[in-house]
Formats: sequence, structure tokens, C-alpha cells
Amino acid sequence: MKKFNLQKLYTVCSFWILGALLCSGAIAQSYPTKPITLICPFNAGGSADIMARLVAQSMSEYLKVPVIVENHGGSGGGIGSNMVAKSKPDGYTLLLLTGAYTSQAAITKSPKFDPLKDIDMVSLITTYPFILAVNPNSSYRNLQDLINDAKNNPGKLNYSSSGIGSIHHLSSELLNSMSGIDTVHIPTKGGSIAITELMAGRIDFLIEAPQLIMPYIQGGKLRGIATTGTSRSSKYNNLPTIGETFPGYEVRSYIGIATTGGTPPEIIEILNKAVRSSISNKDLSQRLIDLGGEPISTSADETKKFVAVEYYKWQKVISARKIEKE
Repeated sequence: MKKFNLQKLYTVCSFWILGALLCSGAIAQSYPTKPITLICPFNAGGSADIMARLVAQSMSEYLKVPVIVENHGGSGGGIGSNMVAKSKPDGYTLLLLTGAYTSQAAITKSPKFDPLKDIDMVSLITTYPFILAVNPNSSYRNLQDLINDAKNNPGKLNYSSSGIGSIHHLSSELLNSMSGIDTVHIPTKGGSIAITELMAGRIDFLIEAPQLIMPYIQGGKLRGIATTGTSRSSKYNNLPTIGETFPGYEVRSYIGIATTGGTPPEIIEILNKAVRSSISNKDLSQRLIDLGGEPISTSADETKKFVAVEYYKWQKVISARKIEKE
């Protein structure tokens, strides 16, 4: 029997560790050497597409290579996200994260990828609340008026959203759950259609993104009565938060950057620095402010924790409200 040589084992392991460190350092020094693709999981022309192109331009300036936006809409963002999850983990395929990422993942019955393992988070860019609005001719002057009517007429009030499993849909169901009311969901094919339904008086309330709904509120065509944020914002006429009436209620949509799961940490760090640099871009920062949020940046780990909290929150809402997964 051959005698076990511990010293030889130490030597081999040391060379292996040194080789791995040199390899990772080489990856960091050489990346990127070719154009990067940023997948926008929604169609061209929308707010997500506009944001993707602003982010891509800013990141290109930092990384010194083109960052090219490709639109792959469908399945509430699921098609584009799946493409990134199945891509090579080399940092050359990025994903524009939005609030739809976690809500869509939570509502999917047979997911094609693990939203927390097959996608590596890079950084958030902004978070922002939604606004709860009603028709200006309604009797609802505040949130409590709406809740009281819903309790007195269970199952008779309704609301719309951009579709089943959308963050707008689940935000309304979270309100149902926490306030003890039962209102009916009427899905539409987009936020603009839902707003039209509210203005026509065919639905009773709507929770929607500020960039879509604020022009109608400011024009007197809708009445904002609450926001979904953690604190009041003077930008929204100092509307009270839903959490002031129902402590713990909070919904924040978000925009961020992610990439394929298993991407080397050194590349993730380079991408994170590129996002942080992009936040200083005046056009991008102003767009984030127009969305009702504030320019922010987070570490990869902080982003992962944030996304996980959102994902599990929506899973609980879906379970509590007995919403059928699709």
C-alpha cells in the first residue's frame, strides 16, 4: 500500500487555489471585450423599454463596449427573463428587472427557471410606489370611504389591472387581504386600458404606476386617494399611504439589472460598478425621478435579498387570496 503523502496534497491544493485566483483575476481584467446584450422583457415603446435604453447608453460609456437593447416581450416579462436564465453565464447577457419579475414568477404554475437561483442580481436602480385612484365623480374622498363601501357591499366593487399576476393585480389583492374586503378583479390588456375603464366609471378603483396615472390625476380626470409607499411624498400632492390605515401594507415597484445565474462574482462586481456610474447620468436620474422614485444603487447581495422578499410576499398573497396560478 502506498503511503499517503500529506505534503504532496497540500502542494497540489495550493497550486489549484492559486490557479483559480489567477483565472478569476484574468476574467475580471479581460471583461468586457465584446458588445453586451440587455434584454428588455417588454415590447418596444413602453416605459420599461425607454428605461432600458437609457441604462444601456450609460453602461456603455462606463464599460467601453456597446450595450445593445433587445426586446423580448410576452408572458408578463417571463419570456425575456427565461432567455437570460438560459444564457451563458459570462456577463454578456443582462436582464432589465422590473416589479413584474417577482409577481410573474410567483404566479407561474410551472416555472421554466428558478427566479432566485438561475438569475444573478446586479443592482437596483430605483424603487417607487403606486397610486390608488378613483373616478373623480365617485363618493370616495379617501381610502376609508372606499373600504367602508366595500365592506358594506362585499363582492360588488371591482378594480382592473394590466393582467392576472401583474404587480398591480397582486397589489390590489394585498389590499383585499389586509383590509378584510372582497373586491372583484377585471383584468385588461394593459394599464392604459384600465385607466380608461376607471375614467368611464366601469370600475371602482385602480392601483397603477405614477408615470401612467399622475397625468390624469393632475388633469382632474381621476382622483388619487392613497399611495402604496412607506411614507408620504410631496410629489404626489402629499397623498396618505395605504399603510397609514393598514400598517404593514407596502408595495414598491422597481427597476434594476440582473444577469445569468452562475456568472463569476468578478464580472458581477464590474457590472455593479457600471450601474453605480450610470446613476450619475442626468438623463437617467431625471427619468427615475419622473417615475416617482429616487436614483439608488445596491450591492448584488442587497439586490438578491430585496428580490427574494418581494417574491415570497407575492407567493403569500396568491396563497391567501386563493389565486389560481397560470
